[in-house]
Amino acid sequence: MSRENREQYQVVIQAKDMGGQMGGLSGTTTVNITLTDVNDNPPRFPQSTYQFSSPESASLGTSLGRIKANDLDVGENAEIEYSISKGDGSDMFDIITDKDTQEGIITIKKQLDFENKMMYSLRVEAANTHPDPRFFHLGPFKDTALIKVSVEDIDEPPMFSRSSYIIEVDEDSKEGTIIGQVIAQDPDTTKNAIKYSVDRHTDLDRIFNIYSGNGSIFISKPLDREENPWHNITVIATEINNPKQSSQIPVFIRILDINDHAPEFAKYYETFVCENAKAGQLVQTVSAVDKDEPPRGHKFFFELVPEFAVHPNFSVVDNKDNTAGILTRRNGYSRSKMSTYLLPVLIFDNDYPIQSSTGTLTIRVCACDSRGNMQSCNAEALLLSAGLSTGALIAILLCIIILLVLVVLFAALKRQRKKEPLIISKDDVRDNIVTYNDEGGGEEDTQAFDIGTLRNPEAREDSKMRRDVIPETIFQIRRTAPLWENIDVQDFIQRRLKENDLDPTAPPYDSLATYAYEGNDSIANSLSSLESLTMDGNQDYDYLSDWGPRFKKLADMYGGDDSDRD
Repeated sequence: MSRENREQYQVVIQAKDMGGQMGGLSGTTTVNITLTDVNDNPPRFPQSTYQFSSPESASLGTSLGRIKANDLDVGENAEIEYSISKGDGSDMFDIITDKDTQEGIITIKKQLDFENKMMYSLRVEAANTHPDPRFFHLGPFKDTALIKVSVEDIDEPPMFSRSSYIIEVDEDSKEGTIIGQVIAQDPDTTKNAIKYSVDRHTDLDRIFNIYSGNGSIFISKPLDREENPWHNITVIATEINNPKQSSQIPVFIRILDINDHAPEFAKYYETFVCENAKAGQLVQTVSAVDKDEPPRGHKFFFELVPEFAVHPNFSVVDNKDNTAGILTRRNGYSRSKMSTYLLPVLIFDNDYPIQSSTGTLTIRVCACDSRGNMQSCNAEALLLSAGLSTGALIAILLCIIILLVLVVLFAALKRQRKKEPLIISKDDVRDNIVTYNDEGGGEEDTQAFDIGTLRNPEAREDSKMRRDVIPETIFQIRRTAPLWENIDVQDFIQRRLKENDLDPTAPPYDSLATYAYEGNDSIANSLSSLESLTMDGNQDYDYLSDWGPRFKKLADMYGGDDSDRD
């Protein structure tokens, strides 16, 4: 039987009793038979040759295409593993198996180059992963196919001869000196011409430049290793016929040191010598630094300048380890005769060319104790040493500060006691204006303010003592005479004026008093809504029209028909 030809069968079985004789009973059933698969079929490619193509710029891992070998078996008997058996492209390409589709995927293993090779061929093998030894006699359970891959040419950017360049140049090189060259060429068969340039983002100071025709780099400005020992620039190569095709490369330029800086003191030295110093005593050890970096290391020498080769007070001893000692040449020094000495020291190196400089040490004469510890160096201390001690000076200074504080406090207290009188002189007459900004709630507000108080002078508060003037004698507060409601305004004011003139507690200057008393001779009488409440509701307001244009708005409000008022 062959499962590949027919996988399922149906068999009908009949059973009879009575030995199958006439008159017996029978029954039937159907039996379904399914054939299971065995690995008895090898994989076979549907074609013997496959053709693929790829541009030379394709990246690594790019898929070129898929191939598949057919296997009539199913399940694990149909699982296939693909591999490259031989061919000149076996190291350039790779093939992997897709477990889901049982296909072989061809990918790029190494970068392609059309100029190097345009065509590759390789043989691919497909084999079963689970062969059955019982069927080995049927033949090998694998198959092969030939794969051909053609490489397509594209316009590539220029390529440099190196991945990077390192150039060394002396820092004393002159402007225009050629320090190196970069080389690039077009990898395409057309071999287009190349021009070179410097990326100015990497050389903002424009220290270097390049010849566009041959890639020679030269100096445009003076170099200084101490300022910048390395320069990292980028050179760009561009095809003249196709400016879009360009490439760039880093160029590292190292500046070689030249002995162009003189050594100098490592720091500023505060040197002193004791008045009781002995001859040959060490007062200071000095060292030097140099901005240059010689290949064999620094070596400094110290000595007095030729003009002071034999100094009567101090000498310089070179310690041969890039340091020197300053020694005294006599016993005893006096601040009163010479408080400061200037000692010029010559410092030079051993590189070529020799560089030297002169550093001046300032040596002060100071008072020291018996163990050589400095106590004081200034001339003022010399004068004060014969007089007061430091503690006495501090005490005197504190006393002066305390006296100054007391004087300031006394002046402040005296200023507080002296008050400016309310009235400076009798001739000083000024107005006293009192302003009230209280606003009522309108005519309908009968709770916030009682207008009857304004019209009834008897309801005002009793006179009170002024708080801004202290009277010399206390007078008995007297009450004002009652005023009738219908008193005339002029008479009302005269009575109030007389009361203030006779009041001993009133201030001796003019005071403005405002009275909200309307009087009894108003043509329009009272317009207050408080009195309107006591009158009949039906009142004729037509007379408002006779008052002129200033009362026109009021006449329009109250002079309308009864229906409008409702």
